[in-house]
Parts: sequence; structure tokens; C-alpha cells
Amino acid sequence: MELQPGDEEDEPESAPFPALKLLKDAVARSKMHPIPVIRAEDRDSGPWPLVSEDMDGEPRWVHPDVTSTRVPYIRENGKRVRRDQLDVPDAFGEGVLCLIDRNGSYPSACSAVPLAPNKLLHTGPLEAFDKASAGIYLIDIPEWPRTDMPHPLGRIIDRPDEQGRVWVTTPHIKQLVKLVREGHLAVMPAIHDSWTGKANESLFKPFYEAARKARIELVQAGGDPYKAYKTRLSIALRLLWPKRAEQRSPFWRPDWRMSMVAEASVRHWTVAFKAVQEGHTLIALRNVDAAVFWTPPGTPPGTYRIGTGFGEVKAKFIQPGEFIPEGDD
Repeated sequence: MELQPGDEEDEPESAPFPALKLLKDAVARSKMHPIPVIRAEDRDSGPWPLVSEDMDGEPRWVHPDVTSTRVPYIRENGKRVRRDQLDVPDAFGEGVLCLIDRNGSYPSACSAVPLAPNKLLHTGPLEAFDKASAGIYLIDIPEWPRTDMPHPLGRIIDRPDEQGRVWVTTPHIKQLVKLVREGHLAVMPAIHDSWTGKANESLFKPFYEAARKARIELVQAGGDPYKAYKTRLSIALRLLWPKRAEQRSPFWRPDWRMSMVAEASVRHWTVAFKAVQEGHTLIALRNVDAAVFWTPPGTPPGTYRIGTGFGEVKAKFIQPGEFIPEGDD
């Protein structure tokens, strides 16, 4: 049985960051009286079957001239895993791999993600995007001629319908509008269908502010308190749309979940694009956390701010031929 708000077990008082409670409080305080739970009997109709995990828009991209190979690696705990190794051709000149690791991509996206707090209504084909609305949109895949950057819709484009169209959330629609305005796309794709509601960009801002404050305090402490913070943060945001149907949750809003992840992907893509426009060589844009550039040693692209806070990144330099480390390494 699905939990309703207030029914789930309380987090222990020792929790370094009561993520779930803060998420619930943020939603409850909204002046728009959002609907955080769609009834179980309604979930197989309307817009809900149209929402998919592919709508995150994560790039998962490697430069077409770079060879990516999965190589074996043994962690300190003895577990055997595989990691990516990127082989850069000589034509790229001398350099090293600069691995950019973004801090708190998902909670950062909560600071201003466009959402429809209430149920989505069927608004059908639209002549143009209305910035006062938010939801999901069925569009043509715009042509992206560049080879030095992934498509702005990321992996969304990998599974079009029979007419070559895809469903996207508001963050990606807004991204396409901006790219057209700046001349990077020739024309805005047609919106063939839509499910939308009145937009709100501050629904999760209190949650973002609490997560940011907790990170500042706990990142200094490190160790188990910081690990527990990251775990609780991830669980709270995942509960917007649990992976398993039987998993209990005080929320069920897949459109919120995918809009939040899409917002993180758009921000990730946008900062990388600024670096490319300034002449930096992007060789991989992996997910909402990691980008890999080919740079002189010790020289990350200036479009990134180095630090430990939200909106900042960690930069690590890796010699050619070495594998790309991941968070558990």
C-alpha cells in the first residue's frame, strides 16, 4: 500500500539531515497547495504512462573522435568493477584529462526547477511554449549539427516514437527556446501534444536552501555524517518517483522527479557548452555530475567555479591512458 504524507516512519533524531521531512515541509508550505500524490487508480491513465526515465536528458556522450573502452578495476574492498578509459587521438595535441565533478547537481536543480504543482491537464498541440506553464511536451527532435557537443536533449533522442517525436519536460523546452534565441538552433520544434499546469519555480527552493546549509556544515566534518547526508538526500529525491512499484513513498509525482533531473542535466550541458564556446575541448559529458575535458595540466575551463559548495566543482587531472575514476573509487 502506498504511504500518504505523514504516514511514513519518522527519521531518527540522530539523522544529520532530515531530508524527507524537509522535502515534505517544502511542498506543504507552497501557496499553490500542490498535489504531491496521484491516486494509485489514476496512475495508468492521463499523462502518467507518458513519463519515462529517459526524459532525464543525461548526455552520456563521448566525442566521436575519442575511443571509450571499459577496463577492469579492483576497488580497495576487493570488488571487481569496470571503469571507462578514454583514448584521445594525437590530433588533439598535448594535454591531460580534466575530470569535472559537479557538487550536488540534483539539490542544486531544486533551487529553480519549473514544475506544475497541481495535476497536469491535457492542453494538446501548442503553437508556442508558454513560460507560465510547465509539464510535459511531445516535440520533434531538433537537428543538432555540432560534433563537439552532445545533442541538447541527451539520451531523450535515443527512443523516439514512430513519428520521430519525443516527450520532454519543461527544463528542456526552455533550453531549446534559449538555443533558438541565441542562434544555435535554426527553429523551435513543433509541440504536437502537451500536458501542463500553472508553472512554479520555487516549490523546492526551501528544500534546496536546507540541503545547501547542511552541506556547508557536514562537508567540513566529512566521514560518516557527510555520507549519511548524501544518502538521505538521494533517498528523499528518489521518493518523488520510486523505481519499484511496491516501494512505499509519501509522494508520487514522476513529472516532478523527471523535471528535477532534467533541470540538472540542462545546467550540466549549458556550463559545458560555454566552455566549448570559449575554445575548450570536451571529450566526454557523462551524466549530471561529470564532464571530461582535454586541457593543459592544472588548467580547468574557466566556466567552472572550483570549490565544495553547490554550483561549484572539483577538478581532477588524469594522465592519458588512465581510467576515469568514479565516486566509490
